[in-house]
Amino acid sequence: MKPTRRLRELLASQGIVMAAGAYDALTARLVEQAGFPLCVLGGNALSISLGYPDLGLTSMTEVARAARCIAGAVTIPVIADADTGYGGTLNVWRTVQEFEGIGVAGLHIEDQAWPKRSGHMTGKKVVPTVEMVGKIRVAREAREDADFVIIARCDALMVTGLSDTLERGEAYLEAGADVLFFETRNEIDEIEALAERFRGRVPLLYNHSESGKAPLLQAAELEAIGFKIAAFYGHAQLAACRTMREVLDEILRTGNSTTIWERMLPLDDVWQLCDLAKLKALQENLGS
Repeated sequence: MKPTRRLRELLASQGIVMAAGAYDALTARLVEQAGFPLCVLGGNALSISLGYPDLGLTSMTEVARAARCIAGAVTIPVIADADTGYGGTLNVWRTVQEFEGIGVAGLHIEDQAWPKRSGHMTGKKVVPTVEMVGKIRVAREAREDADFVIIARCDALMVTGLSDTLERGEAYLEAGADVLFFETRNEIDEIEALAERFRGRVPLLYNHSESGKAPLLQAAELEAIGFKIAAFYGHAQLAACRTMREVLDEILRTGNSTTIWERMLPLDDVWQLCDLAKLKALQENLGS
């Protein structure tokens, strides 16, 4: 089954869909191995992996390269963060064509003004609603597979408030967005108001943000409110960063690695995660 069709089936299924973040092929394999039905490539996680904060410094080419590796490493569908579409409507057109061609099942485009930044940083600005509506329409026209999912991300809540955010959501839905994604703040009443307006009309994605600036609602709570996707974009990466720092500190302090072996994944397990057995069998069959 094509990843796009599988994502559509997930969106139409009963219950909430759990999604976890990956920024390279290995982390995507870990997401799939853990049992998540959906993988998300977040711009913040990818930026961090390249040594940058999420300030719009990664290019479409860099994100597409990572998305290609991730989509090629797993059988579950992948959603990619396409920032603002990397420019105007023609840039959005090319972005959709590129991402669809490399095998991701969908992408999200946001209504931030350039230069954009992480959704939970201060100082954000948003473009006029009409500009974002144009991008959504172009994104729909650009896709060749009707199942390719266009997600409209709205960052207005922390900029212009709830009323404008609700109006933008209506406009983005009318323009043809398949999923709505509202960046939220630590106000449960606002989250409930958004869900009340749109649940049952369009699937809603909730960013279970690792910034701590939005309520850390349990998946069951999100489902009860009316959300369809609970996305955990950067949690595994940040947990890995902490573990790597602790391990490196300990090696430097002790001059040895024996004390951290029990905290390491066995190398054989990692090799198997990277399809060693499959590739060795292929090599034997090819006689080389």
